[in-house]
Amino acid sequence: MLKCRTVWRKLAPLARASSTVCRQNARRAGLNNGRLPACVPAAQMSTAPAGGGRENQLYILLVGATCVGGAIYAYQTVKGDSQRYQDRIDEISSRPVKKLGEEPAVTQSEPPAAVPKAAPSPEGPSLPAPDAEIPTPIETAEPPPADEPAVEASLEVAAAPPAALIVEEEPPAAEPAEPQPGVVAEDEPAIEASPEEAAEPPVVEPEPSPPTEPAPAELAEPLAESEPPAAESAAAEPVEPQPGVVAEGDASAASHKASSHTPYLLIGGGTASFAAARSIRARDPGARVLIVTDESVPPYMRPPLSKELWFSDDPSVTETLRFKQWNGKERSIYFQPPSFYINAEELESAENGGVAVLTGRKVVHMDVRGNKIKLDDDTEISYDKCLIATGGVPRNLQVLERAGEEVMKRTTLFRKVEDFKSLDKVSRNVKSITIIGGGFLGSELACALGRRSTESDLEVIQMYPEKGNMGKVLPEYLSNWTTEKVKKEGVKIISEALVKSVVSKDDKLEIQLKDGRLVKTDHIVAAVGLEPNVDLAKSAGLEVDSDFGGFRVNAELQARANIWVAGDAACFYDIRLGRRRVEHHDHAVVSGRLAGENMTGANKPYWHQSMFWSDLGPDVGYEAIGIVDSSLPTVGVFAKATAKDTPKAATEESGTGIRSESETEHTASSPVASSAPSPTDVQHKDEYGKGVIFYLRDKVVVGIILWNVFNRMPIARKIIKDGEEHTDLNEVAKLFNIHDD
Repeated sequence: MLKCRTVWRKLAPLARASSTVCRQNARRAGLNNGRLPACVPAAQMSTAPAGGGRENQLYILLVGATCVGGAIYAYQTVKGDSQRYQDRIDEISSRPVKKLGEEPAVTQSEPPAAVPKAAPSPEGPSLPAPDAEIPTPIETAEPPPADEPAVEASLEVAAAPPAALIVEEEPPAAEPAEPQPGVVAEDEPAIEASPEEAAEPPVVEPEPSPPTEPAPAELAEPLAESEPPAAESAAAEPVEPQPGVVAEGDASAASHKASSHTPYLLIGGGTASFAAARSIRARDPGARVLIVTDESVPPYMRPPLSKELWFSDDPSVTETLRFKQWNGKERSIYFQPPSFYINAEELESAENGGVAVLTGRKVVHMDVRGNKIKLDDDTEISYDKCLIATGGVPRNLQVLERAGEEVMKRTTLFRKVEDFKSLDKVSRNVKSITIIGGGFLGSELACALGRRSTESDLEVIQMYPEKGNMGKVLPEYLSNWTTEKVKKEGVKIISEALVKSVVSKDDKLEIQLKDGRLVKTDHIVAAVGLEPNVDLAKSAGLEVDSDFGGFRVNAELQARANIWVAGDAACFYDIRLGRRRVEHHDHAVVSGRLAGENMTGANKPYWHQSMFWSDLGPDVGYEAIGIVDSSLPTVGVFAKATAKDTPKAATEESGTGIRSESETEHTASSPVASSAPSPTDVQHKDEYGKGVIFYLRDKVVVGIILWNVFNRMPIARKIIKDGEEHTDLNEVAKLFNIHDD
């Protein structure tokens, strides 16, 4: 047909030219006949149309010859192709009969050979045999010609001379694990075409990858010899840690790399990331989630690092990282055991999805337009949707940074598991520790180390610029009361202390205060706040809030169309309290959970009023919500405490030491006020057993602290959400039933 087309293209211009000339001559002849007089000689009239008639005949002859020639050529071509095709089919059908006697020897010497796949047609079927053999040329040394079926090459390989080539490409049956993934992936069409494979032992061994319908015999060998799929291994061996996940205290698996693409990428290995991963999997059970963290351990809870772990009687607590809650129950700081996660390298191929953790890797660059990140080892990972939950880094005092390397070696910036282990070791080997900072973390560590000082010869000093502990949060009278409580724990308090300089002298650290006081110590713990980690903002082109810090996000916690931010690094808009940034466990849980839901299409706004809590040992604790700033006007209502008004009793009732885990799942509904009489005025007595402190802005409650009052946070949340002005807060305090025995 191609030749016919070529001939026609050459003849077409000539035919068109002849047709044009013919039409022009006919038109000219007609005009001349109309204009010429009757006396024109007959000889001229007979010669005028003669040339036009000759050209018409030539045109008709050429067109007819072309059509007849094309039809004859097409007929001969089709007939010849049909004959050659039938000859080839007959040849192919006859070859298996000739080679049938050699097949058993090839099958025994080469387990994954392709010959058994050609044998199921002893009668020589015409078309199914070539189709079933198409994948087999992969095992040959040279590809088949393009114009011949692939079966011919594969059957020729089975003869004998090229047998050595097959042995080189296919390892022995004793080591099928390494080359098999590539072979099985390319031979999957042949697996479906040969039903006898399930019964042949040589074929069973080299197929660890999950086929469409594996027989039971096929699954037994791969599970023992090669690595199983992630989802199956987690269910079959839950006790054994996955290779890509670091066990508790083990950093040996951090060298494993992740796949090049993941649908859900979570940057950061803290509470917010884990809450998002769990939320994503709840809404999308087959989701593949990758968590990238620069720490060497899977996601864990941070609050116990400054609370319960310090009160453990287990000498190996730094290795096990297990602790007893105030209610006596034991648990680990890790959200899930290592068996919960799958290998990061196998995440992309996991049939049922899963959560993988890539430990010991830091994201150094983020390409928002290209939807990919770059790790500190130059590995690039692309994503569909991404969550930034990088948290924050502990602040340091400039005076300590300028003090030199020797001072920094003996200074702890408390934040991670490694910091807890390091400080625990230091506290057992030095004589004096000074904590700089009077906030939540500093006061908790002071009480924890102070309790330990009663059992050893350890001096614990806490200094801060405020007048009392947590002076930026609590009213002055309650801050002073808390300071006395901390002193009773064995802590030496130095208030209104501003550090001027720190030097290392005579194997001691000398802290010079601006008022002239000098403090000598062996080790310093700086607990002066948290700085949000926004290192990715520059490369990603994301906005950072100039007032509060952190990535600026909308109500759905979105920074871009497919990028969300949660936890300490998110600066969000509170519909009641304005734009905020919160650094507490409950906020990390709720914001991470909401971000995970929105990543799967929920499109929910963030309306939750997060809470936080702090315990000064098992006997004194408080929970807070909203804006709690000591610079705001406050109203406190207190009552006499009972034995059940302690953190220990609260955890016994709720069943968990992380109180936000239980309270965030409930909401307040029509609270019933206490019928007991309330005091006429706000009580400022020397003993503050339990009570409620209201923080006001424009006569509206914007923050609440529940002092030794537990499991009432939904009521406090509802009060702030309503945003109403209250004339008598004593009546509002009745909603918390603080006057009930």
